[in-house]
Amino acid sequence: MASRSSILLAAAALAALLAVGSCASALTFKTGPGCSETKLVLIPSVAISEVEVKEKGADDFTALKEGPTGTWTLEGKEALKGPFSIRFAAKSGGYRVIDDAIPTDFKSGSDYKTSMQV
Repeated sequence: MASRSSILLAAAALAALLAVGSCASALTFKTGPGCSETKLVLIPSVAISEVEVKEKGADDFTALKEGPTGTWTLEGKEALKGPFSIRFAAKSGGYRVIDDAIPTDFKSGSDYKTSMQV
């Protein structure tokens, strides 16, 4: 028969595991100030790295420039074509891709929630 202290220890460990598992939240991107048809500014809800976007119809992803305040910017010479897929480096290794994360008609100050848990 298990002692009372081992039961309490197991219950505490289970509670800690449940609390850590429930901390994950959906990754959200906010479009920052200065967005226009030729400029996309992204502010992710969590720190991510190596952010790239792929415009609609493009074959490859394009790297965004990281700003000093956690922003990621893409400036084009021509109008950008959404919706945009986003690829970024994950802390756990490898890359994650979110298809059509930012819509064609994006606007500064809008929040775009994804289904990816981070």
